[in-house]
Amino acid sequence: MTDWNLQHRDNACHACSQPFADRQPYHTLLYDERGEYQRQDVCGACWTAQFSQGAAERKGFVSHWQGEFIAPPPAPPDPIQRETAESLLRKLTAQNDPQFRAASFILAVMLERKRLLKVRAQSHEGGVRIFHYEEPRTGDLFTIPDPNLRLDQLDEVQRQVAQLMQAGPPDAASAVAVAPPSDAAQVEATPTAAEPAPAGA
Repeated sequence: MTDWNLQHRDNACHACSQPFADRQPYHTLLYDERGEYQRQDVCGACWTAQFSQGAAERKGFVSHWQGEFIAPPPAPPDPIQRETAESLLRKLTAQNDPQFRAASFILAVMLERKRLLKVRAQSHEGGVRIFHYEEPRTGDLFTIPDPNLRLDQLDEVQRQVAQLMQAGPPDAASAVAVAPPSDAAQVEATPTAAEPAPAGA
C-alpha cells in the first residue's frame, strides 16, 4: 500500500517552469503513478493549453482542483514550544512510522474540522480508503490512509495524540514500538468531509 506522505506545492508551474506570483490562481492534478501519488501544479495558461481537455482521461488520474498561490512569508524564528496539531502532523508524516498512523489520521480530522485542512480527493488502494488533504495556505498535500478505528480504540489514540502534542514525536532511532490497534470489528470513525470537489470546482 502507498505510504502516507506530504507533498509540497510547487513554487513554479510544472509545465512551463514559470514561478507563481503571489495570489496567482493555479490548478493541481493528482495522479497515481505505479502506486505512488504524484501532484502537478500548473498555471492557468498551461492548464488551458495542455490539460483542460482530456486531463481526467489520462492514465492514473485521481483528481483535479484549483487553488491560489500565496507567497510564503519570511521564515520566523523557531522558539521552543509545544507542538501544534499541524506541526505534529508534518513531523509524523515525515517519519512515516506505522505506530503513529492512527494518531496522524486523528490529527488530520482535527485540522479538517477546524478548516485548516481540506479533503481534495479520496482514493482506494487494497481495500483501504486514502484521504488526500490540502493545507490551503501552503498548498501542501497530506496523503493519509483511513485506519478504520473502532470506538473502543479512540481513547487510546487520543491519549497518544495528547502525549505527542506535549512532548513531540520521538526520534526515529529511539522510538519505542507501540502495539497498533487491533483490526477486529470496525465502526465508523472517519472524517466528516464531503466527497472531493469535482474537476474544475
